[in-house]
Amino acid sequence: MAIHGQTKNQYRALRAMAIESWELRSNQPIDEITPDSISHNQKKNDWPSLNTRICNCTACDLHVHRIQAVCGAGNVNADCLIIGEAPGAEEDGKGEPFVGPAGMLLNEMLSSIGLDRNVVFVANILKCRPPQNRDPSLTEIAKCLPYLEEQIALIDPKLIIAVGRIAAQSLLNSNQAIGRMRGEIYQYGKNHIPLVVTYHPAYLLRSPAQKAKSWNDLLLAHNILNQVN
Repeated sequence: MAIHGQTKNQYRALRAMAIESWELRSNQPIDEITPDSISHNQKKNDWPSLNTRICNCTACDLHVHRIQAVCGAGNVNADCLIIGEAPGAEEDGKGEPFVGPAGMLLNEMLSSIGLDRNVVFVANILKCRPPQNRDPSLTEIAKCLPYLEEQIALIDPKLIIAVGRIAAQSLLNSNQAIGRMRGEIYQYGKNHIPLVVTYHPAYLLRSPAQKAKSWNDLLLAHNILNQVN
């Protein structure tokens, strides 16, 4: 089988996702992004303070149940920011987002479009795990979202990928089903950061037939990054 526009590593990643080889679509235009005014030195100084505030946060009752807050992980100067819903049990224990089987699949998804986990930043809407991994409440989201907004301002990414229904609805202030939100390029915040929506890796593990749709979302993300770089 021919490999169209893909490196061998990307091809192996697609095979791991149980997706056949696909050809990248042409780039799609997006609006110009206005750079954030935060300087590089200011960013470096603000991260420790922000992480300390997150780790010590008691704004909602979730702090009572957590082992530790999960601030986020990765490159603080990343072009691509991945945002999920909330930490699970493994993340709560390790203090890192997207670990375990879902994290491994996320790594494969990123690799399929030529991204390594170390070059992106990965965060969640909530920094603490909801008990029994239930959906976050609107109050919990409202209390925690300002931390994520600070992270977005510090990173100033060129692209946001929202994975899962909760992340997409929270970032876009929408109640639409995720199936209706996919396939579009949204603009987030005052800098009009391009944002695309895809399924959460944990959902894809339960519903592998949806992986092909997620691959199309990743192609859209890939094209956006090509356009802005």
